[in-house]
Amino acid sequence: MKVDPAIAQFQAENVRAQTIVRPAEKKMGPATVLKIREKVPLFRDMPMELLMRTLAICEQVTVEAGSDVFKEGDMGDSFFVLISGEVIVGKERGDKLIELARLGVGDCFGEMALVGKHVRTATVRANRDAVAMRFYRDAVDAEVESAHMIYRNMARILAMRLEEASATMADLLAQNSRS
Repeated sequence: MKVDPAIAQFQAENVRAQTIVRPAEKKMGPATVLKIREKVPLFRDMPMELLMRTLAICEQVTVEAGSDVFKEGDMGDSFFVLISGEVIVGKERGDKLIELARLGVGDCFGEMALVGKHVRTATVRANRDAVAMRFYRDAVDAEVESAHMIYRNMARILAMRLEEASATMADLLAQNSRS
């Protein structure tokens, strides 16, 4: 039997995640949903009913400190929203992970897989035990109202990250030109 490499890669991603809870197994009350809407910029301004439908399509993933959520070069078709813990986003250089960012509760990651890149461009590792909501591109795209708001808010988040990266790069270039 021939195994599709993309399926093998997705399975490898799931093996690294210690626990995956399917939507039917989790129960979120209105208070939890309201808290998520307040704390997660990706869901800002989303009506409660739409947010509840959106949250119903996610998986809850638990990752132990020191474990990778995914690795640079993995195939990707999902993004994550961190609901507890902390993760490090980094680039692999030899046997070292060079930290690019530290993300906490409410932050999203892996979104490049949603907007076109199918290969992960960074490694994301749990710095502390973490729980994240995982959203698959196909499920998001199938829920048109959710997709519209998620992509709009994601564009805002990515634009902000680009501004921060540009400022950091300008500072580094200024330091190098003084040397």
